[in-house]
Amino acid sequence: MLSYQHGFHAGNFADVHKHLTLVLLLQALNRKAKPWSYLETHGGRAQYDLHGDQAAKTGEFQQGIARLWRQSVPEAVQPYLEQVEAVNGKALQHYPGSPLIAAQMARDADQISVMELHPAEAEALKQVFRQDGRVAVHHRDGYEGVLSLLPPKPNRGVVLIDPAYEVKQEYQQLVRFVSKAIKRWPNGCFAIWYPLLPAGLWQKMKSELAASGIRNILCSELEMAAAEGERGMYGSGMLVINPPWQLDATLGQVSPWLQATLQQGEGRWRVEWLVPE
Repeated sequence: MLSYQHGFHAGNFADVHKHLTLVLLLQALNRKAKPWSYLETHGGRAQYDLHGDQAAKTGEFQQGIARLWRQSVPEAVQPYLEQVEAVNGKALQHYPGSPLIAAQMARDADQISVMELHPAEAEALKQVFRQDGRVAVHHRDGYEGVLSLLPPKPNRGVVLIDPAYEVKQEYQQLVRFVSKAIKRWPNGCFAIWYPLLPAGLWQKMKSELAASGIRNILCSELEMAAAEGERGMYGSGMLVINPPWQLDATLGQVSPWLQATLQQGEGRWRVEWLVPE
């Protein structure tokens, strides 16, 4: 689908959850001197104006990153906040997407490959990284593109999978992609973001991944409010295959604070192993 543009949702509670998790993953990779690869299926435009027309129309960032801005946060959350501060002055004006966060945390020898199918988003993405030799932007289907690059060089790293889920088939397409990708890169870390929606299609996706034979899958979910009606995202989920050591403990420590800070009603959080190692 080519209608989705993330600018309407940049910096919302789901972005905070997703990007905090991503920063924790990249932090773990940076603890070793060996270079890493970062690949992303749906890159977006990498940087968003929170006071531009799209973000202003929804105001979703007000219930997301704005609640953390210039606030005292847990130690484990601070590195994520630093990535947001890096693209801002004193005021909260911009929000970095996943590719920009990865580029900000990458060292000289690390490699980044980002897919984006939407023409305007892909062009904006290329402009952001036009002078960064570590970053390759591909205007192509995210699943097909990432699969063609696996296993990557360097051979350690992360794949972020964060589609728009505009069509019901996306969930099953994602499961098929992950099943193929893990065979090509069994030691890779795969981070999957998904929305918690009243239709509950994410539950089937989780069940299919759990039954796929893939091991070592960590699940982190934040519910901002109780599910109501037939539409509307009420929570955010992350599945991490082959997570780094102690990611479960770190997410378990910060999730209560994060849920309480971002909640819009009666919500809850969970960090659990969908499939153990």
